[in-house]
This record gives sequence, C-alpha cells and structure tokens, in this order.
Amino acid sequence: MAEHVVSHIEIASSNPDVAAKFYKELFGWSLFQFPESGYRFFQPSSGATGAVVPTGQTYFNFQPDTVLVYISTDNVTASLEKAQGLGATVVLPETAIPGTGDFGVFQDPTGNFIGLYKPLQQQQ
Repeated sequence: MAEHVVSHIEIASSNPDVAAKFYKELFGWSLFQFPESGYRFFQPSSGATGAVVPTGQTYFNFQPDTVLVYISTDNVTASLEKAQGLGATVVLPETAIPGTGDFGVFQDPTGNFIGLYKPLQQQQ
C-alpha cells in the first residue's frame, strides 16, 4: 500500500528559465531540461523531485503562481475515483508517462489541483 507521500511538485512560471535559475541558485538543486516539453526538472539531494513548468504548456491550463503537488499512490484510477466520491473533480484521468509511470490530476472541492503519481517500478 502506498504511503501517500509527496513525490513530485511542479511550479508554474511564465518565465521558466528565470524561475529554474532562481531555484537552482537558492537551493542548489540539479537541473535538467527536456526540450520537447519545456519542463526544467530539478532533483534535490533527497526528497521529492519536481519541475518548473511553462505556463500554458501542460495537460491542463496551469496558471502562473501555481504549485501542483503530486502524491504517490498504488493505483491512480482508484485514488481518482475515491477523490471524486469525496467531491473532487477529475481534471486528468490516469495517463501514462512513457518510461516513468502513470499520473492523474483532480481538483479538490475547494479548488486546489492535486496530482497522483505511480512510478513505473510499482507497475504490475
């Protein structure tokens, strides 16, 4: 059973180069970019990974000054269904990230967006 820990965060920015440089210098994070996505991924020495995400280039319309937190789960679809049963709206159903895992996104009853993530090594 998943521990439901924070596994990944995404920081939306209308100027991702500036934001990525800021966080790299502030926290000493290693950064790498996937040119096809525009994401600037960061890896702290421990803890959750993350990315600076270009505004408007995501699976749903990310606004600037928004942070999306991903929570680990054993079953993305079941967790989305449970969230929906508790009043959330599914924004993005379970979606595969080739070579990485699966994720989905819901909006909670108060308007916050939360991602769910199941790494590939947990796939059955």
